[in-house]
Amino acid sequence: MTQAAARPDDTPPLRFGEFVTLIAALMALGSLGIDSMLPALPAIGSSLGVVTENERQLVVTAFLIGMGLGQLIHGPLADRFGRRPVMIGALAVYFASNVVASLADGFALMLAARAVGGISIAATRVVTIALVRDCFTGRAMARVMSLAFIVFMIMPVLAPTFGQTILLFGEWQWIFGMTALGTAIVIAWFAVRMPETLHPEDRRPLAPARLARGWWRTLTDRWSLGYTLASAALLGALYGYINSVQQIMFDTFHRPKLLVIVFAITAMTMALTNFMNARLVMRLGTRVISHTALLTQIALSAIHLVIALAGYETLGTFIVLQALTMGCFGLATSNFSAMAMENMGHIAGSASSVQGFIGVTGGALIGAVVGQAFRGTTVPLYVGFFGAGMVALAVILVTERGRLFRPHMLG
Repeated sequence: MTQAAARPDDTPPLRFGEFVTLIAALMALGSLGIDSMLPALPAIGSSLGVVTENERQLVVTAFLIGMGLGQLIHGPLADRFGRRPVMIGALAVYFASNVVASLADGFALMLAARAVGGISIAATRVVTIALVRDCFTGRAMARVMSLAFIVFMIMPVLAPTFGQTILLFGEWQWIFGMTALGTAIVIAWFAVRMPETLHPEDRRPLAPARLARGWWRTLTDRWSLGYTLASAALLGALYGYINSVQQIMFDTFHRPKLLVIVFAITAMTMALTNFMNARLVMRLGTRVISHTALLTQIALSAIHLVIALAGYETLGTFIVLQALTMGCFGLATSNFSAMAMENMGHIAGSASSVQGFIGVTGGALIGAVVGQAFRGTTVPLYVGFFGAGMVALAVILVTERGRLFRPHMLG
């Protein structure tokens, strides 16, 4: 007879502050691999012979698609061998992929290195969520993820500045080299300080039938599937923004030097809303906060789309409305992730891998469509944000049987 999964006692294996900071550092490595590239895309394209500006977005898209695909690998491995060996091994591959990218002399090798880097860094999402789920549940899990997200959001503020600063003093290759160095530091920290959080009785063999049952359970649980699909839609809008923001600042507003500042403002707004979420979620609940945030995001996106279509878009309207929209995105998705995992404690690794695969891969494909639609204006971006919000709302209405803002999960 299979033993029941050990129930989390909402107690971390390290001091709470260090635990949250380490989780955030792991999550931030993936962000560093995306956001630090943005100022360097023109230099990378020029160096590797890529003429078309939209084609340069593939440096980001290849990483994101790899990150989505990789999550199907790390979850089952983490449930079988534990969180520590899978995380350490994946980070070692990520280190190597950044070294290869720094040495790439052709665009094909660059894209291959980026895809491998995305596959390996996917562990920092899958294994991290499973690790947090090993220790926390429900609103406590949402609080931890929000606090980690606050620290994690420092990276989008700093990463473009990091990339831009390196370009002032050296070549784009050093961005990958410094990312590799940061990865090595996090590997050492994790290996020394983080104990194994998967209880021996919860380890799952790598039997195909068992994996299929875990994936089937993840895809047939109403809350897991519904909130995963809603997250995928919203991530598509986010990745569309990441793909196209460099060209928007360079080509639409002709203010390339403000790219770092604009990106920092939107990231800080997301960090602020997640700080609010960490303080409020235990009292108000995940549904009240996330559903309100989603509806607000849809309204803001509609307003911004009308402004862009009418030809009244300015740098000021873009910064203000983009920042507010991204704040709502942060509130919605951090709680969606916690709700999707609520019934998945006994298969946390496999569940987070399936959820991550759907969310990140689906989001990357949507984001690629949004990014490739760039023709010099912000209209495609806000068609993407509005459409993604409406799709997420429709999915949630089906999931919740037409009732929003419920304080508790009802069968």
